Amino acid sequence: MTTLTISDEARRRDLFRMKSFATGMLLVAAVVYVIASRAESAGAPAWVGFVRAAAEAGMVGGLADWFAVTALFRHPLGLPIPHTALIPTRKDALGRSLGDFVGTNFLAEDVVRHKLRQVDLAGRVGAWLSRREHAERVTGELAATARGALEVMSDDDVRGVMEQAVVQRLVALPVGPPLGRVLGQVVADGAHHGMVDLTVEQAYGWLLANRRAVVDVVAAQAPGWSPRFVDEKVADRIYLEVLRVAGEVRADPRHAMRGVFDRFLAQLALDLQHEPETIARAEKFKAQVLDHPDVRRAMGDLWATVRRMVLEAIDDPHSALRVRAGESLARFGARLVEEDELRVKVNGWVEDAAAHVVTNYRGELTATITETVARWDAAEATGKIELQVGRDLQFIRINGTVVGSLAGLAIHSVGVLVG
Repeated sequence: MTTLTISDEARRRDLFRMKSFATGMLLVAAVVYVIASRAESAGAPAWVGFVRAAAEAGMVGGLADWFAVTALFRHPLGLPIPHTALIPTRKDALGRSLGDFVGTNFLAEDVVRHKLRQVDLAGRVGAWLSRREHAERVTGELAATARGALEVMSDDDVRGVMEQAVVQRLVALPVGPPLGRVLGQVVADGAHHGMVDLTVEQAYGWLLANRRAVVDVVAAQAPGWSPRFVDEKVADRIYLEVLRVAGEVRADPRHAMRGVFDRFLAQLALDLQHEPETIARAEKFKAQVLDHPDVRRAMGDLWATVRRMVLEAIDDPHSALRVRAGESLARFGARLVEEDELRVKVNGWVEDAAAHVVTNYRGELTATITETVARWDAAEATGKIELQVGRDLQFIRINGTVVGSLAGLAIHSVGVLVG
């Protein structure tokens, strides 16, 4: 059994009240007809004949319209009269007709374009969005949607997608030539000098702090027959020379060693683009890096970190992300109001999108009406439709009684006048 809403209950009460009123008028006409007929047979004055004729015609008109209205929803008096109970017996055909009617008259491309052109949707949305409180409201709704989407996506699923989509794409993408082009441009622009300065500075600082370690490493390379103090003297001398050269490279931006390094990088950039052996080594190194478990784990950890940061930002109404999003929406709304060219362009996009939908998916949209009506039980469909329009249909019965009475009175009057 269908559960009725509050509005349906109100419609049902109105329908019952109108049915009672229309039936009451029919009964009044019948009672007046009986009384007038008896009075006329008993020799009542001539005016009683006018009353009888009016009541008789009103009764006939009311009965005819009662039959017509009732036949829409059910068999009158339960009799299976042909072409009655139209809605329950022809429910599916009515659903198809309604779907065709909506598709032809409301989902036609020219109709949709004309309506959208009249509405000026971009202008209205722009005026609404330009108010800060409205922009913040939209931002809040978008934040809630984004939170829901992020919560649905599990870390394992995203890690799998990243491995499939990102890692495999990187494996298939040649790394040598693009890296060579980037490196060549960096060297040509001198953008690597900052990194060279940092490297030299760190190397010089490390040498200063690790004299003993350098001397021990160099001394360990001496032949076994060499005295230990000689080895240390030589190693210490080598350390001082290395430290001196590092200090000179550090202090002189035009040092020859820097030029050697620049030429090395320039040649490496060319080899990465054109030398097969260097390209192959770069590809092998890339594959080793991407196959490493720590790299794949880092990608998953990166997603988890980004997800946490985004969730924190969208949950805080005062976060930079939400504040800037709200400001951007408000500015965009103001632009839609102030810039005619932008407003016309956006309206055109909306028209084209709506036209594409109704042109290519009109059948699917109208099928929703047809399928919904087809799924309704016949009694349920009859009840739904009668609740919506039954009250207004009762006026047909009321008008039938009134108009019938007036027509009967007029016909009887003409008969009397003609004699």
